[in-house]
Amino acid sequence: MHQTHIHVYLIPGMAAGPEIFENIHLPADRFKVTILEWMIPEDDESLEAYAKRMADRVDDPAGYLVGVSFGGVMAQEMKAFLPDAKVIIISSVKSRAELPMRFSLAKKSKIYQVLPTGLVVNSRNLRRFAIGPRSKKRLELYDKFLSVRNKQYLDWAIKMMICWPRETADPDVAHIHGDKDIVFPIKHIEGAAAIAGGTHAMVIYKAKSVTEQLIKLLNKGEVLG
Repeated sequence: MHQTHIHVYLIPGMAAGPEIFENIHLPADRFKVTILEWMIPEDDESLEAYAKRMADRVDDPAGYLVGVSFGGVMAQEMKAFLPDAKVIIISSVKSRAELPMRFSLAKKSKIYQVLPTGLVVNSRNLRRFAIGPRSKKRLELYDKFLSVRNKQYLDWAIKMMICWPRETADPDVAHIHGDKDIVFPIKHIEGAAAIAGGTHAMVIYKAKSVTEQLIKLLNKGEVLG
C-alpha cells in the first residue's frame, strides 16, 4: 500500500541558515523535509506580507511548519495563509505573554532602531553577539550557523521579533522548549514539551533529543489530524 510522505517545512532561527538543522534527521521513508531559508525583506515590509511570501513557497498547505526561535514566530504568522497546516515551534514563544520583560522594555524604548547590525555584517563577527559560554569551539559554531548577515534582514527581523503583536496563543501550536533557555526562559512558557538541559541553541547541541520529541509530535499530529 502506498504511503504518502508527511511534508515538514523547517524554518531556521533569526540570522540562521539551513545548517542549524544538519543534525535533525527525520526518517526519509516517512517525511519529506524542506528548509525554508530566509528571504531579504522588502523596504518597510510588514510581518504579515513577509509571512505571505514565505507561505507561497509551501507546496503542501496541510503540511507541518516547524520553526526555531524567530522561525517559530514566522511559522505562526504563516498559518494565517495556510489554515490547514500544523505548527510546531522550538525554542520560541506563542504570544507576547511568553516574552521576558526585556522585550517589552526594548519595544517601548525602540532600542532596536539603534542596534549596530551594520557592524555584524561588515566584520562577519556575529559571535560577539553570541549568548552563553564563549568557548572557541562554540564561537566557531556561531560563525557557521548564524550565516544570514544582510543588514536589511537583521534590522527587520529584530524589529519584528521585539514588536510581535500577538497577544493570545494559538492552542493548536505544539511547542518544544529547553529548560535552560536564557533567551526565552521556560518559566514564562506554558504547555511546552521540555528538553532537559536544553538551551536556546538546543536544535544544534541537543539535536537527538529535539528530533525524538519532534517525531513524537509529528506522529501525534497524524493520529489526531
